[in-house]
Amino acid sequence: MSISLIARSIGESVTLKLNETAAILRAKGEPVIHLGGGEPKSKSPIDALVNASALINSGEIRYTPADGTPALKQAIIRYTDDFYRRKVEPENVMASGGAKQAIMVCMQAILDPQDEVIFPAPYWVSYPEMVRLCGAVPVPVLPEDGTFYPRIADIEQVVTSYTKAVIINSPNNPSGAMYSEQFIAEIVELCERRGLYLIMDDIYHRLIFDGLRPINCYDYAKDKTENSRLVVINGVSKQYAMTGFRIGWAVANKKLIEVMTNIQSHQTSGPSALLQHAAVGAINGVQSSVESLRLTLENNRNVMMEQLNAFDGVRATKPDGTFYCFADFKVYGKDSTKLARFLVDKVRVVTVPGVEFGMEGYLRLSTCGSVKDITEGVERMKWALDPNSPNELYIGDRKLVRDWR
Repeated sequence: MSISLIARSIGESVTLKLNETAAILRAKGEPVIHLGGGEPKSKSPIDALVNASALINSGEIRYTPADGTPALKQAIIRYTDDFYRRKVEPENVMASGGAKQAIMVCMQAILDPQDEVIFPAPYWVSYPEMVRLCGAVPVPVLPEDGTFYPRIADIEQVVTSYTKAVIINSPNNPSGAMYSEQFIAEIVELCERRGLYLIMDDIYHRLIFDGLRPINCYDYAKDKTENSRLVVINGVSKQYAMTGFRIGWAVANKKLIEVMTNIQSHQTSGPSALLQHAAVGAINGVQSSVESLRLTLENNRNVMMEQLNAFDGVRATKPDGTFYCFADFKVYGKDSTKLARFLVDKVRVVTVPGVEFGMEGYLRLSTCGSVKDITEGVERMKWALDPNSPNELYIGDRKLVRDWR
């Protein structure tokens, strides 16, 4: 069978595969704790559900424009004004089937084969594969100081004549690190000076803790014309706990949005009318669900840190936002894939190997679940890994006996 070179270079989505593994084990009655998930467990906002129900009841669910319905574009314009103090026009906005599609279409619109795309590590698992799908070259950058917080020098030293774009995801998946105001100001300046596209993946920008406030990239942009190469990505999945609705968007200059819309029109056509209607309800509706989710996640983050700080040998940096913790487990094994499989096999705890995010020896742990899941999940991990743990562990009525070292 003949497979394209690009297809051969792309691996499966590890996070989606782990979701599938957890679902299969649960269906078999296994007591799985999923600490690898990337979706909040709270219910979607009532305004989103009411809007969707109203459209279903009307029976009028039809094709939509390739760049999104006028109602959703108006909601995104309002959102951009509210949270970025940036007034844009409908031609600056494209809605997509999730923020992932918005990023993918943006890359297809700007990248040629052999172009380079820079992003700090650790990084979201899909960035390298999305770049490769365009025939371009991913360039991950590890902060030289060993932290999760890049410096402008880290980025600048890998910029070449082939560099076309920089992707910034802050707060960051998987580390939860929120990059400094100085860094965001400097990366905006660097991209403007070097004529690079700057893709700001802001999908977690309202889910931040400890009194921190979102950093607005537009505050540091000197070029606010239609020549700007600044692209802001967002969506309803994380902040509104609407992961299954698959609605995201891009805000950029009109020419780029036009090209992206052309590409999307041939890929998937416009996003679902029903799901866009729900997204309008979420964006325009009561926003208390976002703050409720944020507070829950902050508390869960605190519980996770307490558990990990009591875990001998594990090093965890306190996340500033998101619903992830990226912890160093190298003391128990430098092969994070092997370690993650061991934890699923022995104690039915699902985690995500750090190697998928560009940092071996780490595991990404999710705080999306309940406090009970976090506490019991880390306790099971400790029992499986720490040689000083008791020889036996009960999971419900099932007794586990350590038969490994």
